Amino acid sequence: MKIALDAMGGDFAPDVIVKGALLASEEVREDTKIVLIGQEKAVNTAFSSINASIPSNVEIVHAPDFIEMGENPIKALQKKPQSSISTGYRLLKHQEIDAFCSAGNTGAMMVGAMFSIQLIPGIIRPAIMAYVPKVSGKRGIILDVGANTDCKPDILAQFAQLGSLFCQHVLQIDQPKVGLVNLGEEEEKGNLATKEAFKLLTNHKHINFVGNIEGRYFFNDDADVLVCDGFLGNVIVKMAESMFDIIKKREIKDTFFDNFNSDVVGASPILGVNGNVVVAHGASNDVAIKNTILLAERITETEITEKIKESFIVESSVK
Repeated sequence: MKIALDAMGGDFAPDVIVKGALLASEEVREDTKIVLIGQEKAVNTAFSSINASIPSNVEIVHAPDFIEMGENPIKALQKKPQSSISTGYRLLKHQEIDAFCSAGNTGAMMVGAMFSIQLIPGIIRPAIMAYVPKVSGKRGIILDVGANTDCKPDILAQFAQLGSLFCQHVLQIDQPKVGLVNLGEEEEKGNLATKEAFKLLTNHKHINFVGNIEGRYFFNDDADVLVCDGFLGNVIVKMAESMFDIIKKREIKDTFFDNFNSDVVGASPILGVNGNVVVAHGASNDVAIKNTILLAERITETEITEKIKESFIVESSVK
């Protein structure tokens, strides 16, 4: 298995990326190789600066250019075909790597996925997923958390199916409960999109829909999959992260709120694209990068992309 990482992506690249790769190199499976994609001289310098040699399960693939955080994704990908992100997607498309991760320009990662490895047939829009800690100690997920700010009802219904498949095959939840994030439990609550989505989800044959979920119940076991548009999802996730920062500054120690720390999971997979893609925070530290690599290894092991393909192929054949 080969897990590739954009060595030039993130606020503190390549130094933090290299440190994270070193941490991950000690924890990945024996047959997993970590591939660092970036400017070879800069990556080697990062290893030298911490007096570290390159482990046997880490290799470097030279990419002479990189996309900066503030660049326009489409223009950058067109102008920089030899960037680390473009190179990563090229390797993923030709199956020379099994997963591609980056803490770099999220827009470029999304656009690159759509135009390189493309969407799984039948998927309308991809979704970025995030984990949701539960008071019970379990974990759920929420999607979308930033890829699609405006979603039609049928897209929300697909997010529910994508989330269910992820919970089944990655989190090992047999019949994941799906909830639609809304401002009330009643069917008639919400905006036009959520009202119509409620009807679609109620009649959806491939999910276990439990109804609308209010914000006060996010961290209970009412639902394993929380479905919403990317605008709302992004606000929710960043608010949760801010809560961790506040609690940390006040020197309050609580194991539940520790899970609000983005470094714990490291990153978020993009579901619905034709390959294993994981995006991390631009401000990721070495622990977050390590966990990003371990998450990519986990989703590759479970073959979640193949499971999604199979599900949507079966659905299309039935139609």
